[in-house]
Amino acid sequence: MAELNLVQAINQGLRQAMEADERVIVLGEDVGVNGGVFRVTEGLQKQFGAERVVDTPLAELGIVGASIGLAVAGMRPVCEIQFDGFLPAVMDQVICHLGRLRNRSQGRHTVPLVLRSPHGGLIHAPEQHSESPEAYFAHTPGIKVVIPSTPADAKGLLIAAIEDPDPVVFFEPKALYRAAKGEVPERPYKTPIGKARLAREGADISLISWGAMVYTCLNAAERMEGEGISAEVLDLRTLTPVDIEAVLASAEKTGRVVIAHEAPNMGSWAAEISSLIHERALLKLRAPVRRVGGWNIRMPMFRLEKHFVPDADRVVLAARQTLSY
Repeated sequence: MAELNLVQAINQGLRQAMEADERVIVLGEDVGVNGGVFRVTEGLQKQFGAERVVDTPLAELGIVGASIGLAVAGMRPVCEIQFDGFLPAVMDQVICHLGRLRNRSQGRHTVPLVLRSPHGGLIHAPEQHSESPEAYFAHTPGIKVVIPSTPADAKGLLIAAIEDPDPVVFFEPKALYRAAKGEVPERPYKTPIGKARLAREGADISLISWGAMVYTCLNAAERMEGEGISAEVLDLRTLTPVDIEAVLASAEKTGRVVIAHEAPNMGSWAAEISSLIHERALLKLRAPVRRVGGWNIRMPMFRLEKHFVPDADRVVLAARQTLSY
């Protein structure tokens, strides 16, 4: 197996999906000639041509709207929104059409579409280029939301998303694009959507996260090990459908939970996970669930973003407070 970074793994997954199924097309701003802002789609237009790797106008709502039409007509579009901060422009199509068409048509139509977008901060991007909007999409029924943290998961989950009969929003952590490296099988394979990954076993406290924050939790767990604390790290991988069985199993095992993520805590997906744990495993808990997230402000410019996105220090502090409850 070759060692790939996240960009290479996603590119390989797209390439293999397009080779296997001529219905798979890629469309978005600068995805063809330039290979995308982060070069995730580099080389695909040269191999498959401009009819299957389409450079679109700068019109996010049009990109998603056209992709919905293509999906309903039998294609398997993979559309890219260049930055997560541009996603509010597509919410009309997402809320009114993308998640509704199966229900509206009483099952006669499905929307096998993948909406890809970079996710999160810590890359020194300008305003509206670093956001964590996963809760908007997870709150919309009919849509699956995936955020991988490893190259192997990124490839396997992307192929699974492309083959899924329903729409999948596929977030790619920007901070991990070239920082996360790992062995990735060369052959095509699928990683099941809706199944969490136990990134580290532990006995004293559970750290639950997704995307780039998984590595922050792993760093925090390693630091706590030196203090004699055994921390478990659970990588959700999929926010909807969430693997509640894995979440509850970890919470009941350790009795203490910290959920870490990049988005502001108010109205966050971390709040939903916390609520589910309290509703279904309250009597197994030894302390209330704590959330470590961004502050309830807009993602600041790059000079301050490191103070907004939680680091290992904040996760360790929350863990200590939970352990001392």
